[in-house]
Amino acid sequence: MEKEFSRVHSATDITVSAIILAAGCILVAIPSPTPVNILGFFLILTGLVLALVLRTGYKDKSTGESFRKKERFFPAHSKDALTKAISSSPENADLSEENKGNGLRLDAYWNSKTGKMFVQLYEYIPYRYQACTEVIAMDIKKGEKLIK
Repeated sequence: MEKEFSRVHSATDITVSAIILAAGCILVAIPSPTPVNILGFFLILTGLVLALVLRTGYKDKSTGESFRKKERFFPAHSKDALTKAISSSPENADLSEENKGNGLRLDAYWNSKTGKMFVQLYEYIPYRYQACTEVIAMDIKKGEKLIK
């Protein structure tokens, strides 16, 4: 299965940017000393930059469905065990080796509303991660251990 995900603004990103932007506008609008106005302009600038840069959501390019993402890193020697676990029984995956190396990256995309989940394992080849499994679709209840 071939899936492509693109980064998009999540509701949290928009909310954080809007709050910072509004706080800056309020500080500039109220009659106050110059340092408070400078802080207001700084907050406005920060809010605008965050609105342009901050993208923590992911969208499936083919369906337009929104997802969240979790990355986990594992040592390279656990490749076979992880590949078998995510393809057959992800609820029994041994995640004890997590953060003991960066040879493998496990990406999990999930949508709590629809209950869909997609998982893919990547292997580190110098200077980049290359996919070593296909994208595996599963129910979120089955793969819940991978996103906790």
